Amino acid sequence: MDESTRLPPHDAVPVTEPHGASTSQPPAQGTSRWFTVLVFLLMVAAAPYLVRQFVYQVRYAELKADVDVATGALKSGKSRLTDFELTSRMVAKRLEPSVVSIFRPGFQGREGQGSGVIVDSDGYIMTNNHVVSGARSISVHLADGRMTPATIVGADDITDLAVLKIDAPNLIAAEWGDSDELEVGDLVWALGSPFGLERSFTFGIVSAKGRRSGSRLTKNLYQEYLQTDAAVNPGNSGGPLIDIEGKVIGINAAIIGPSYQGISFAIPSSVAKEEYAQLRAKGWIERAWLGIRPVEVPQEIAQQLGLAIGEGVLVERVEPEAPADRAGIHRGDVILKWNDVAATDPTLLSRAIAATKVGSTAKVWLVRGESRDGDKKPARSEFELAVAVERHPDLNPTKEVDD
Repeated sequence: MDESTRLPPHDAVPVTEPHGASTSQPPAQGTSRWFTVLVFLLMVAAAPYLVRQFVYQVRYAELKADVDVATGALKSGKSRLTDFELTSRMVAKRLEPSVVSIFRPGFQGREGQGSGVIVDSDGYIMTNNHVVSGARSISVHLADGRMTPATIVGADDITDLAVLKIDAPNLIAAEWGDSDELEVGDLVWALGSPFGLERSFTFGIVSAKGRRSGSRLTKNLYQEYLQTDAAVNPGNSGGPLIDIEGKVIGINAAIIGPSYQGISFAIPSSVAKEEYAQLRAKGWIERAWLGIRPVEVPQEIAQQLGLAIGEGVLVERVEPEAPADRAGIHRGDVILKWNDVAATDPTLLSRAIAATKVGSTAKVWLVRGESRDGDKKPARSEFELAVAVERHPDLNPTKEVDD
């Protein structure tokens, strides 16, 4: 074959693209890209929902775990909870037969109503003075359904306590407890007839002790209260406050406002039991009298006289011709001790003075600051005085009480 007729090699043949042909990728690759974009957009739109579902599942798992743990703990702790529940029931059963409802005729035949607690099976009942004061007649409704008349054996408007007597057989008396042994946080129960709902039982804790004069609650130097959060309402007055042993450690007496607001007050048994003995025996409370107005020692005076915190009681006022005046006690003196009782609180000092035997001679230890010429700080002098103890004169219960 002639060499000139040979075709050029294949790779030497020039290739010419058709006119107007595209240089883009095949259609399948473009579709894949748009699909990827669409999936991404769907994932972005669904992300919040997916996140919420994840969070919900995690939270559900946590709650379910808490439920499982709590269920197991309740099963294992059921005996302890049952013990507490049983204790509460036993407290109610122990006191319920001893708690009474007290009724008195009022204006236009309406009845006043309060509570009380039988403290002696001979028929002696402890209640508040304001429940029975001025009553023309008194009726007592017992837990067994009996209704019986009652008489007032004795009453004291200063401490708001009264003792009633009923003549009825087969009475079950409550037992006194010791309020001085209570601590803040201890469990307490209240039993009475709030709004006439007899034998109502409520529960709480001791919120505070020693609410005395100088607090927002009272200015009366002889009053003292336990503060609790046990629900007490009108009609509970005179009923018992009870400790975990089922003993009476207070007489419910007051609330703040017209109805329960989370705070209630009871006269401690350390006061009520002592008053009960005197009211039952004599019908009234005999109190000795010094004739002073005792107050807490201000910090400035305590520092000037070198007194420790809580040491001493300041004499704010001395009644003319009172035992204190005749003994030589001056306004501004600080009483350190009355007989064998250290003076640390105006109310406690007042009660110690009141409990002193009338006609006896008491010893009082004082500290007095005496100013000297040129000295800014008064000189401290301590001395002892003898005081002839006299009976407290009649007092108007609406006035503040001096000692």
